[in-house]
Amino acid sequence: MKPTLKDGVTATRKVDIDTARTIDFMGDALRVYATPELVRDIEHTCRDLLLEHLDEGEDSVGTRVEIDHTGATLLGMTVSISPTIKSVEGRLVTFEVIAEDNLEPVAKCTHVRFVVETSKLEQRLQAKAAKI
Repeated sequence: MKPTLKDGVTATRKVDIDTARTIDFMGDALRVYATPELVRDIEHTCRDLLLEHLDEGEDSVGTRVEIDHTGATLLGMTVSISPTIKSVEGRLVTFEVIAEDNLEPVAKCTHVRFVVETSKLEQRLQAKAAKI
């Protein structure tokens, strides 16, 4: 991990809400940003921010997501996802995330990621796979 990985580091990513990111179970007239897609976009945004501050051979995995999805975002709108690093404790990085569409805040989230060495993770996964 680079010394630039510290509390307060932030970024913003804009996400266009297309059909694939919306719910479909209430019909086309009620298509809004699906919570699972919002969580996926938050995880990707946090990972991308983290990657800028990791060394070669490091990556991260998500370990916790606590989210309040408070506003409906319509198909065709844009959402800004803004993670800020709240704490770095060894390899554990906690983010506070705010998501806002063009009109209002739509989510608050705490997301935790764990920094891994990809080669060691691959070895652990291969060992687990060998046991099944």
